[in-house]
Amino acid sequence: MSDFDMGSSSAGMLDSSKRAQLMDQVKSQIAVAAAQELLQKMSDKCFKKCIYKPGTSLDNSEQKCIALCMDRYMDSWNTVSRAYNARLQREHSMGH
Repeated sequence: MSDFDMGSSSAGMLDSSKRAQLMDQVKSQIAVAAAQELLQKMSDKCFKKCIYKPGTSLDNSEQKCIALCMDRYMDSWNTVSRAYNARLQREHSMGH
């Protein structure tokens, strides 16, 4: 039986350190999944934008395009992420 197969009564019997450890594992798995999704989306978008005729290697212009595209994508993602976190902080502080 895995940790996730436990009924609600069994889950309630976890001590606080095991509960915290389980939460840390879940948070870590969510972070890895989010990073994988970000990388996949960025790769897909930049490939479609920069690679017109796939071949065995990338030429200089394709390499530059991919690098710039990925930089812009990450900059945009970081900007949106900071704005979203700031909004969450504002809403959290207003709620308490």
